[in-house]
Amino acid sequence: MLIFILNSTLLGVGLAMDAFSVSIANGLAETKMRGLKVAVTAGTYSFFQFLMPMTGWLCVHSIVEYFSAFEKIVPYIALGLLLYIGIKMIAQCLRKRETEQVKRLSVPQLLMQGVATSIDALSVGFTIAGYELAMAFLASVIIAVVTFIICVFGLIIGKKFGEKFTKAEMLGGIILIVIGIEIFVKGILS
Repeated sequence: MLIFILNSTLLGVGLAMDAFSVSIANGLAETKMRGLKVAVTAGTYSFFQFLMPMTGWLCVHSIVEYFSAFEKIVPYIALGLLLYIGIKMIAQCLRKRETEQVKRLSVPQLLMQGVATSIDALSVGFTIAGYELAMAFLASVIIAVVTFIICVFGLIIGKKFGEKFTKAEMLGGIILIVIGIEIFVKGILS
C-alpha cells in the first residue's frame, strides 16, 4: 500500500506541473487574489486532475476504441485553449492603462485552464487501468490532493512576484503560451 501511495503521489507531482505553471501565471496576473479564490482556483485544477484519470480509466473499461481516436487530438485542444487564454492576457496587458485595474481570472478562463492543464492526465487512466475501481479512485484522489497543494504554492509565488513586476500579466500570458506549446509538442512526439 505504501508503494501505491508513493507512486500515486509522484504521478500527482508530475501531472501537476502544468497546473503549477499556470497557477504562477494567474498569480502574476492577479496579485490581489484573496485566499478563497486561491483555494477555488487550486481546487478547480485538482478537480480536473482527479476527473481526467478516472475518465481515462472508465474509457479503458468501456469505450477504449473511441478514446484512442480522441487521444490524438488532445495536444491540439490543450494548445488551442492555452494559446487563446495567453494571447488574451497579453492583449489585455497591452491595452491596459496605468490606472486600470488588472482583469480578474474569470470562471470560463479557469475552467478552460483546468481542462487544458489536465487533459494529458486522461492517458493516466490507461496506466491505472489494471486497478480496481476503488484503487483507481484513491489514486485519482491522491493526484488531486497533490495538485491542490502544488497549485496553492504556485499561486502564492505568482502573487509575490507579480507585486514586484509592472507587466506581470504579460509574463503570465507568455507562460501560458509556452505551456500550451510544450503540451502540444509532448503530445505530438509521444
